[in-house]
Amino acid sequence: MTQSDFTKASNTNSKIFKALIKEKAVDKGKRSIVINGTFGGFGLSEKAYKKLGLTWDGYGYLFDKEKFRDCRVLVDVVKKLKGDADGAHAELKVVVIPEDVKWQLESYDGAEWIAEKHRIWR
Repeated sequence: MTQSDFTKASNTNSKIFKALIKEKAVDKGKRSIVINGTFGGFGLSEKAYKKLGLTWDGYGYLFDKEKFRDCRVLVDVVKKLKGDADGAHAELKVVVIPEDVKWQLESYDGAEWIAEKHRIWR
């Protein structure tokens, strides 16, 4: 992929992405969140990008930020594609937590988990 192709994909994806992230995956008091369950880091496959209607950018990191991980479309694609949604160094899975929990994404060397937010002083 050339720099020009990457720029075009990024611009197209930006518009689509804004529409995709609006609805959160919350049902019956439960929130679903996508995490990477292994070392290496979060990433989506080209197949997942296509399922989301996105242009493949060669990387698959569009949803890598914490605030996007509970988007309904992302959760649905990971559930439907299972291992086919995994990026090059990822093993994606959906974690379900109570809707009212204040949560944050924690990680070590790319392996992630959901933690309840607590107060911290230093």
